[in-house]
This record gives sequence, C-alpha cells and structure tokens, in this order.
Amino acid sequence: MVGMPSAETKRAGSHEPETVRPTKEDAVAATGSELIGGPIGRRALPGTSWWTPVRVIVLVAIGMFALGMVQKLPCYDGAWFFGASSQYTHACYSDIPHLYQGRGFAEGLVPYFDKLSGDMEYLEYPVLTGVFMEVASWLTPGSGSIQDQAKVYWMVNCGMLMVCAAVIAVCVTRTHRRRPWDGLLVALAPAFALTATVNWDLLAVALTAAAMLMWARSRPFAFGVLLGLATAAKLYPFLILGPLLVLCWRAGRWREFGTALRGAGGAWLVVNLPVMLLAPEGWSKFYTFSQERGVDFGSFWLVLSHRMDSPPTTDTVNTLALVLMLLSCLGVAGLALTAPRRPRFAQLAFLIIAAFILTNKVYSPQYVLWLIPLAALARPKWRDFLIWQACEVAYFLGIWMYLAYTTSGDAHKGLPNDGYHVAIVIHLLGTLYLCAVVVRDILMPERDVVRRAGDDDPTGGVLDGAEDTFVLGAAAHPPQHVAHFDGPHVEWGNRGPSAGSGSP
Repeated sequence: MVGMPSAETKRAGSHEPETVRPTKEDAVAATGSELIGGPIGRRALPGTSWWTPVRVIVLVAIGMFALGMVQKLPCYDGAWFFGASSQYTHACYSDIPHLYQGRGFAEGLVPYFDKLSGDMEYLEYPVLTGVFMEVASWLTPGSGSIQDQAKVYWMVNCGMLMVCAAVIAVCVTRTHRRRPWDGLLVALAPAFALTATVNWDLLAVALTAAAMLMWARSRPFAFGVLLGLATAAKLYPFLILGPLLVLCWRAGRWREFGTALRGAGGAWLVVNLPVMLLAPEGWSKFYTFSQERGVDFGSFWLVLSHRMDSPPTTDTVNTLALVLMLLSCLGVAGLALTAPRRPRFAQLAFLIIAAFILTNKVYSPQYVLWLIPLAALARPKWRDFLIWQACEVAYFLGIWMYLAYTTSGDAHKGLPNDGYHVAIVIHLLGTLYLCAVVVRDILMPERDVVRRAGDDDPTGGVLDGAEDTFVLGAAAHPPQHVAHFDGPHVEWGNRGPSAGSGSP
C-alpha cells in the first residue's frame, strides 16, 4: 500500500543490533556453508522465520551429541564389559557404566555416607556431581544383569547430559547478542561430541556457561550463584573469579565483584555444608584424592616421568604444578592490567582455564569440554578453533590407542609410549596455539574479530564500555565502542546507548 514502509525501511530505522554473520566475515565459515547452499544472501531477513539462531544451534548440538552416542555403540554392545582392549581400539570408553558398579550405585549405596569396598572407600567426585550421579541411579531400573543395568545407567546419564549440552548451546548463543552464530563453534565441535559422555563434566560446563551469560546480562549475583554451583560440581570454574577480580579492579567495579563473590561462596556452601558436616570423611575424598593422585594421563608431567631415570615424586609434582599455575595467574593478571585496552572477560577466562589444564598433573580427554564454550567466546574464528579441535581429536584417539597397547598383552595393538607422547605434545601445542592468538588479540585489539566489528566486551556485563580507573601503563585505546546498527549512529558509554544530545 502507498505510504506503508517496506521491510527494508523498517529494518533501517530499527534500533535492533545487527547480527554478525560468520559467512560474511569468516572465510572458513563461508567455505563450509557451501554444504548447505552457501552464505546467506544480502536480501535475507534474519529473524523472520521459526529458525532462529538459538533453535538452529540447539538442534545442531543435540544432533552432534546423538552422533557422539552412536560412536559409543561398539562399547554399548559389549566392549565395556567383555573386551578390555576393544573399548579402547573402538575409542568408545566411558567412565559412566564402569562406575555404576565400581562406586556402589548398583548396590544402592549413598555417596559420601556409605563406605565402598576396595581402596577408594568413598566417591571421589565433588558433591553436586555426586548428586547428579545418584539421581541417575534412582532412574535406573534394578532388574536384569549388572551389565544391562549399567547400560541403562549410561543411557539415563546421556539423557541428562544432553540437557546440559542444550543449556550450553543456548547460553553461548545468547551471551553475545550480535554474534549468536558463534554458538555453532560449540555445537559442531568434534571433541565436544566425542567426549560428552565420557564423564559428567558437562554439568559443570553448563553451569559455567549459564554463569557467563548472567554476567554478560549484568546480573552479578546470579553469575556468582551459578559459578558457585559449577564449582560444587567441578573444581575448575572458581578460577574464573581471578580474571574477573583483575578486570573489576581495572574498571573500578568492586561492588559488582563483591556481589558475585558472595553469590558464589553462598551457593557453594549451601551444596557442600550439609555433606561436610554430616559426612566429613566422604566429603573430603575428592580433595584428598586430587592431592594424592600421581602423575597421570595427558600431562607433560607424564612425558617427563617416562623419560627420566628418577621421576619426581607426587609431592614434588604437586608443588611444581602449583608454582607454575601461580606464575600463570600472575601472567594473566599482568596482561590484564597492562594491555593497551582492557581485555574481554571471555579472553581471560579462557586463558586461566587453559593454564590450569596445561600445568595440571592429569589431562583426561573430556577436560576439553571446559574450554570449548570459552574458546568460542574468546576467539570466534573458525580456522583457529578447528586447528585446536584437530589437535584435541588427535589426542582423543591417541589416549585410547595407548590404553589399547597397554591392555592387549603380547599382541601390542595400539600406540606405544613414544606415539602417545607425540599425541600429548600435539594436544599441548594446540592449546598453546589458541592461547597465543588470544594473547595477540589482547595486545593488538585491532586483530580481535569481536572488537573489529565495533564491540567492546559483550561478555563483560558492567565492564562493557566502562572507563578504566587503574592501569599499569597508559592505555592506547579508549574503552568506549561504537555498536554497528542498521539504524542511526549510536554511541555506547558507561550508561548504555544514546542517540545524540537530545535523547532522554
């Protein structure tokens, strides 16, 4: 009708942020999109159909999760129970069915309260993960052989972990409003599909992803509560508070950090305190086990131990690993306080968790799940992400082939020590490579694909666009940024958008 604005005109006058299209700015994404018809056209109207980015990415994540379950099919058909080495040659091993009986769930024992037979004595997992495992056991029928029960237990856990995978996909997709399609990095990550059902790590990863979303939405207390719950499920998430402390220090946002810290401490105590008081010996098992555990799979400490005539003791490795981690923390803090522009929260969160993984005395293959959502937010570049993922897939295959070699007796099917050491080095180099490009982005903000598009720190919540109040050295770039809208030029400062001096 005459006088009615067209769809294009409506969009031109809209104040909705323009969605960044990976196929427009990323050569690898554009090439990969040819499999589904090529990059989106310039006349396409995003958001006009049911297929929103969140829905598409969640469905892709669930599909990849299901493919990961299919990859475990040889073990589900018997290799978990009747073939010690075949579960490794098929790369389908999972802790879940083995621990169903090994940690007393088949017998109805209560984690942390009931003592186990054997050397372990108590469940060696944090409390919230123990609750997750126990709930899955309640949903597992007690009829049939122990093997049948263990398979059903694995399936029940897969259903619960699939929910966690969907939560992760939603949270990463919604954390950066202008870059929802970066969530595809998580959904399509091959290491995510391969390792999702090896253990229960997805629970902590989902809670951490939800916490990151809450901080991006400037809800520090909700962030703290979710991060405290994540720490009650796995130890690593609390490390993210370190980078946040330094960023809030630089921006002078002490009140928000204090709110987050109270929320995290309170949530962790609510989960842990009852078990700590009523079953102190069972509750402490996770912490004593972590301290007493020797050098194990995947770490550079294992490579050194295999190649030394007199390997270091566990106490020595604990001390050295702690020193290296503290040095890494100081390095990240120094980077945050001296960078020409305040780093993005996701960048430092990725670096600190990567440092923990690199210096730790054990690297289980599912630990890659800790980094995948953070990597998608810190460095949303398909080439770098896929290089790292290729290294992680190589390690995933390497550890199972090594275990096949050590369990196949005289047949020696699999990967010997030297080959496994190569797989470990590949994993270490892949993680270091991604750390290096993130550090480069921090030191050279113009190379950061997020800031190059006009954003400051979309994952930073109250830090986004905030002025610096403490910097070691002179900042070369102001913190304010210009958001790229289809509508009028909009400047972003400390108090949000303003469309000129006359706006309210």
